[in-house]
Amino acid sequence: MEDRFTYGLNPEKLGAVSSYLCDQNTAPAEFLLVKSQYHAETGRAVSRGALFFQIRQAFLPGEVTAEEANRIGYETAMRWTKGKYQFFVCTHTDKAHIHNHIYFNATAFDRSRKFHNFIGSSFALRRLSDRVCIEHELSVIQNPRQHSKGRFLHYGQWIGEKPPSAKQRVRLAVLATLEKKPTDFADFLRLMEESGFAVKQGRGGVISFLAPGQEKPTRLRASTLGVGFDTEDIKAVIAGERPLPELPEELTVPPRRVDLIIDIQERMRQGKGPAYERWAKVYNIKQMAAALLYLREHGLTDYAALSASTEAAVDRAHKLAGELRDTEAALSHTAQLMGAVVQYAKTRPVFDGYKAARYSKKYLAQHEAELSDYRAAKAAMSDLLGGAKLPKMDALKKQRRELAEKIFRKEAMGCAFIEGGYLCFEEDCDAQVALRELMDKKMIQAPVNEHFGPGAYEAVINSSVQIHHPEYWQAREKAISEQNRQAKKKGRER
Repeated sequence: MEDRFTYGLNPEKLGAVSSYLCDQNTAPAEFLLVKSQYHAETGRAVSRGALFFQIRQAFLPGEVTAEEANRIGYETAMRWTKGKYQFFVCTHTDKAHIHNHIYFNATAFDRSRKFHNFIGSSFALRRLSDRVCIEHELSVIQNPRQHSKGRFLHYGQWIGEKPPSAKQRVRLAVLATLEKKPTDFADFLRLMEESGFAVKQGRGGVISFLAPGQEKPTRLRASTLGVGFDTEDIKAVIAGERPLPELPEELTVPPRRVDLIIDIQERMRQGKGPAYERWAKVYNIKQMAAALLYLREHGLTDYAALSASTEAAVDRAHKLAGELRDTEAALSHTAQLMGAVVQYAKTRPVFDGYKAARYSKKYLAQHEAELSDYRAAKAAMSDLLGGAKLPKMDALKKQRRELAEKIFRKEAMGCAFIEGGYLCFEEDCDAQVALRELMDKKMIQAPVNEHFGPGAYEAVINSSVQIHHPEYWQAREKAISEQNRQAKKKGRER
């Protein structure tokens, strides 16, 4: 550590230096102090993992001064660490290109977490650095070469450092405990306690685990932790009747959208002050930088290419909207026909009886309602068929299922039931699945009002679906991932 820091602070190379939550001259001791405090509070070995991380950031020759480069490096480090880790920035001027060496502690200053490098971190860091440089009107590398042949995750999946959730920590601990081959469920709970989790038993035999530093316990059940993590599932694994449950992937953070820039003059006329004006200017610069970076990454800097891409997206949206309307109409027609067929089948014996009674007035008076339903069903069938032959009920059911699958995934349809020829979702826990499907198909929009800000309504829907229908959620995430993969593949082919 000290050798690396000595290199960064070499006065023959150093043009500027800045630090955060530490003094660059005593950084090794301060970094180790935080690590020792972390070790004392958590009991985890300090030697495990990296002690610190280093970032290198270079600039085009003659574009910035050492002081400007240092300020940009400081901003990059602050946004990368989110102000949770100690760091210092050394700006070197010994080369033709001014460059930064950024060193940050692997342990958070409040000892709440450790920074773990992740797949695609170099790409995420480069993207952040490019955005900061664009905001400061500096050059960035166009179409940089990827030194890895591996696949990179979407930016929104790995931007920033995020520790495992409480649920994921429990899942990992459960799997690690099961790998120790406990003799029975009591032995399993004992091993969980030894690993640092407090075991709590609630009413009805509900088992919960409380991790160190966690305020709310996590229940051991499938609706909370996912498939395979129920008490009965764990007992079956211990008995050798089932394999170890699969660890579900942590839900990723959706990418931040590029919003429209703020009309500062209009806001000032509304009574906003100088502080708001300064904030809005910085905000607009960041939004324009994000938009420009997106255009560069997707090869849309040429106006003709951007216009063609926009027109293609609009045409595709219109096409999909038309297909959805046609599907909805066909589905409604099939449902109505099925309802008429069912009603006709129910009332046909009554009409046969009326016919056998030689259209008796007495029989008519006794079964007037049923005969009226029969006539209505027959008239509806005739109108819907338009002279065509009546298909069999099995064929109608198959047609309805195929049409419904164009709007709803089969996993979503598994959360519903059929009544009166319609696909029905229970109000309490199942309706959210239908809403999620309709929003995915762009058939409805999430409301934005005084009760729900942008994205808030979808967050509520997503949370409910994840809790009550984890199987559907996993299938949806897998389908979306596959669609994105296919779209990227087609883009590369073009």
